[in-house]
Order: sequence, then C-alpha cells, then structure tokens
Amino acid sequence: MEADIKEVFASIQGEGPYLGYKQLFIRFCGCNLKCNYCDTDFDTAHAAKYSVKGLLKLVDLNLDCHSVSLTGGEPLLSSAFLKEFLPECKLPVYLETNGTMYRQLGDIIDYITYVSADIKLPSCTGLKPLWDLHDKFFKIASKKELFAKMVFNNSITDDEIIKACSLCKKYDVELILQPEMRDNKPSVDSKLMENVLDKALVNYPKVRLIPQVHKFINVQ
Repeated sequence: MEADIKEVFASIQGEGPYLGYKQLFIRFCGCNLKCNYCDTDFDTAHAAKYSVKGLLKLVDLNLDCHSVSLTGGEPLLSSAFLKEFLPECKLPVYLETNGTMYRQLGDIIDYITYVSADIKLPSCTGLKPLWDLHDKFFKIASKKELFAKMVFNNSITDDEIIKACSLCKKYDVELILQPEMRDNKPSVDSKLMENVLDKALVNYPKVRLIPQVHKFINVQ
C-alpha cells in the first residue's frame, strides 16, 4: 500500500500545547474541506508516493523527535494506509486533523497518542456549520490526549465562542484560540485577541491563546 505525501521533514511544532517540541512532520495530500484561510500546499502535484516500509525507515532516522505529526491536508483521508503504518511506528503519534472524519478516526484511534482537532468556525472558514461532526469526532478522540484548536478572525461571533466552549467542556479538553495569520502576522489586533479570550474564559476555564509561533521564528 502507498500514500501520496507532499513532504516529510523534521522541525519544531509551532502550535498548541506542544509548542517547541521537535517533531517529524508527515504531510499527507488531499483534504475533505476547503477553508478560506488555508495556506497549506497539500495537493498531489509534485507529491511522492511512499510505501509503509519506506515511511517507517524515515521514522527510524528521526528517533530524536518527540513524536510523529500526521498533518496535511487531512491525514485521515489516508486511514487505510495509516492502519498499516501506525502499528509499526516507533515514535508517539500526534494527529493534526480538521476534526470531522470520525469514522476514519475510529479505525486508528488505538495507535494515536495525541489528537490536535480543529473546531471550524463558519465565520472564518466560509464553510457550513460542522458542530455535529466535531461532536462525534471529539467523542472518539477524547479516549486519547485531545486538545482543540480554533482559528478565528474579526468575523468571529459570540455564539461561535459559546458553542466551541460548550463542546470542549463536554469532553473536558483544552481549547486553543489561534488568530488567523496573513503574511506571517496575526490578522487581528491584540485588543480583539484579548476580547475573544476573555469571552471564552467566561464560559470555560481551559482556554489559551497561542498564535502560530513557527511563522514568527521562520521555521517550516
């Protein structure tokens, strides 16, 4: 079995509570969503096909990393490949996902250590509301170490903040607020960041604001 993979590289995790850890990033091609703010190149153009055995060899060369970050695109589109790859992976597995493909997650959850799941806000993504899918996803993901990541911009609504906090409270997971980035800078000013954080904290105490730090320090 093979998977279309855009790139494999070791770098520093720049988002969420594992900020600053060295990880081996495996970027899978394809995504089931199309968010307005997405700036990641994950199409199959110039991608490489990796076998399970070939990818495992790269993991073995990077055992100094804290974990393997499965990212994309949406890595759960390659769940059949992951079912063969993950049982043999020698590093802890850190799944970065849009938090919608709950059935595919159920197929591989036993091999995952950390889950970084997005909460997709309609105001920021331009997508329809995905609350029901996120709920089903979080129910499965909460069996492991789960945190939620929520990208927001100036269009965020109070209702979205309340719904996100309610979802995270239901599964007792930390909510990471992440300002949308444009040209490696936050698209919102510090006053709005503080305002959104304060509104979230009124509803749920496990909330932090963490920008994409890897863009500030100019690492991949």
